[in-house]
Amino acid sequence: MPNNPSGPYDDVFSNLAKIVEDIVKNMPDSQHARIVGYTIITRQGSGGDPEMFRADPPDDDGEVPYEVVETDNEIFITAEMPADPKNAPVAEIEPECVRILVDERLTTIMLNTPIDRIHSYYRIHRGIMDIALKKVNDQ
Repeated sequence: MPNNPSGPYDDVFSNLAKIVEDIVKNMPDSQHARIVGYTIITRQGSGGDPEMFRADPPDDDGEVPYEVVETDNEIFITAEMPADPKNAPVAEIEPECVRILVDERLTTIMLNTPIDRIHSYYRIHRGIMDIALKKVNDQ
């Protein structure tokens, strides 16, 4: 087995990234597809393109940098975690906001629409926190 100092699976992830890129290019409406963190978002019905905005807080204010993408039914938040946190990062998902806690840093993201906490979740992989929030369906 060759000794790979950058990690035994880096080639696999690089190849996987190329495969996902090819898949997205060949999707219907591929010009509307976006990859955010580990989530592929495509155009949702007649609601138009997903809306995306980047929040770039200044480096010295103690907030975690994040991006928010909103579709008709979901909200996706992708946050960059510090390289070596002392404690495991946590996302507190509330109906009206999300709080990201990393060591002494607290970032609160206010939501424009209520979300369903039970069907929302987060995960952390390779220094990126992906939060998927399901909007409350008003029926």
